[in-house]
Amino acid sequence: MTLRDAERYLDPCLDSISQQSYEDWELLVVDDHSTDRTAEIMSLWADRDPRIRPVQVQGRGIIHGLRSGYAMARGDFITRMDGDDKMSHDKLETLLSMLQHKGRGHVAVGSVAYFSEETLGDGYKSYAAWLNQLTRTSDNFDEIYKECVIPSPCWMMHQEDFDVCGGFERDRYPEDYDLVFRMKKYGMKVIGTEKILHHWRDHAYRTSRHDPHYSDNTFLDIKVHYFIEDDRVRSMPLVLWGAGKKGKALATRLNETKATYKWITSNENKIGKEIYGIRLLPQETLREMPPSQVIIMISSPDDRAEVAHIISTLPQHRFYPWM
Repeated sequence: MTLRDAERYLDPCLDSISQQSYEDWELLVVDDHSTDRTAEIMSLWADRDPRIRPVQVQGRGIIHGLRSGYAMARGDFITRMDGDDKMSHDKLETLLSMLQHKGRGHVAVGSVAYFSEETLGDGYKSYAAWLNQLTRTSDNFDEIYKECVIPSPCWMMHQEDFDVCGGFERDRYPEDYDLVFRMKKYGMKVIGTEKILHHWRDHAYRTSRHDPHYSDNTFLDIKVHYFIEDDRVRSMPLVLWGAGKKGKALATRLNETKATYKWITSNENKIGKEIYGIRLLPQETLREMPPSQVIIMISSPDDRAEVAHIISTLPQHRFYPWM
């Protein structure tokens, strides 16, 4: 666990870990140059519970902190925690039992719940519901291009599998999303449970709210990188479906990779026009095309319903919803 200036919520976080039903664990707590009472609180807890091991680092940033903590880890199984959240009482026991039952080559994933002292936004509620539905059926990788499909503080892996996936060695943010793509790349199988094992705290100071490493642009960069590297089938035409703001952002990234693609849209005002030198075609063009890989960048709920209908009538294509 790496954190910075976490004094507000660190006590309840560490208390939830200390009270775990499974007792044979160690926690590497990496303080990333905090200026509040974080170091003091960590020291007090370490005196009280020797399984908690504070780590001081010279470098800065979440990835460096995670890397430094993992270098000191002695366990056969690896998981991650955030300093403002809380674990369910049986989180470690449940995830460990799942892995022991299935063996190597798996990542155990639990369901999550958001909580907040203030009003919890609908966006967080819908994100948790979407994640939990995927986890309930262990189909997390099926929608990997939409969002990060495995909650960063609610998974567990065999240490050997974690190393195969490259651990925290990649200098690429968002680091949790990048790791999930590598889990998929190296053939890990998700085993999920509908049991709520992690309680995500929403508050105004969350790293994901203000750190530029977690902006939409960085998410898009990761998606393009892994699609081109791992999922692109060169023998199939590539199609971009959607010419809104985010569709244009993706087109820019694809152009940077020198990718060749067709661009389709349902917007009658854009059909026939050129954007970035590419002529936009009507979405009906899909029916005339050979089997293709189709990236869907459409956000409107009404348009999504139409897209879903069209997809159901075109089984020859491979569709990749990115929104």
